[in-house]
Amino acid sequence: MARIKDVAREAGVAASTVSLVLNNKGYVSAATRRKIEAAMEKLRYVPSEVARNLSLSRTKTVGVIVPSVSHPFFSELLESLESALYALGYKTLLCCTKEKDNAERAFLDMLRRKTMDGIIMGAHTLDTALYANLDRPIIAFDRFLREDIPIVHADHQYGGRLAAEAFLRRGCRHVVAIMGYQGVATPANDYHRVFAETMRQSGAAVHQIEMKWNAFAYRDFLQAADELFARFPAADGVFGSDLAIASCLRAAAAHGRRVPNDVKLLAYDGTSLTRIGAQTVTAVRQPIEGLAALAAKKIVARAEGTKDTLPWILKPSLIKGETC
Repeated sequence: MARIKDVAREAGVAASTVSLVLNNKGYVSAATRRKIEAAMEKLRYVPSEVARNLSLSRTKTVGVIVPSVSHPFFSELLESLESALYALGYKTLLCCTKEKDNAERAFLDMLRRKTMDGIIMGAHTLDTALYANLDRPIIAFDRFLREDIPIVHADHQYGGRLAAEAFLRRGCRHVVAIMGYQGVATPANDYHRVFAETMRQSGAAVHQIEMKWNAFAYRDFLQAADELFARFPAADGVFGSDLAIASCLRAAAAHGRRVPNDVKLLAYDGTSLTRIGAQTVTAVRQPIEGLAALAAKKIVARAEGTKDTLPWILKPSLIKGETC
């Protein structure tokens, strides 16, 4: 394989001049540039991406940390993130933390060693001390890590109100919410808080079932759904994530409850899971593609040392379905 020295010899220039052309840095005359490009074409020279990135102190790789890829929200988020980063010239390195000891710590060590240019952190970490004194490009996705690490997220307070107003329009007065583990510091906790406040201000009763930490498997949600209908047989509405509501659709039939006649269901996230069943699910949809594009642009700007004026928060929307 041809080397940079071979190209320089063929073009009759110094290797450093070839390097300037490859990295598009410094001044090289048009005539000299044409000679170098002709020499590269003749020798079929392929630049070393590793060497180029080392010279620029970049890897053109961004790490993404999430709890699980089997969860529909994170799978759709990852697909959109990978596409958005690729369009910006970056590759994606994935870390799933569920049931993996020290995976998050190992990823952060890679960032410190500059084997990636930045991290988008979206896992349900409880050990935020890992992020202390980490002076490298990092943004959070729906997670509070520390005050100086900014967060891309949906406007969950607005989303909580959308959900509550949808139930109230349908006359629901006894609603049960299936919540994620509230010990995780995340803006997403706001949608349950605002939802409950809005319902109670209108005189409706709200009960809550809290999932265990990192409980993302379908069986976890089926168990929560069975518990819900056993404990609250008079519930006329159920609110929760897409997986929670999909489980409640199945459990409602097993408990003799008709949807939406006897009990109304409304999901939060609005992934494709809510659109493919026998009944389409009414949902508050997070703008997943928009959030992913925003996160990608934010982390690339930080990695490249540029500024942007993009927002950090996007509004969700209510998607009509057949369950509420």
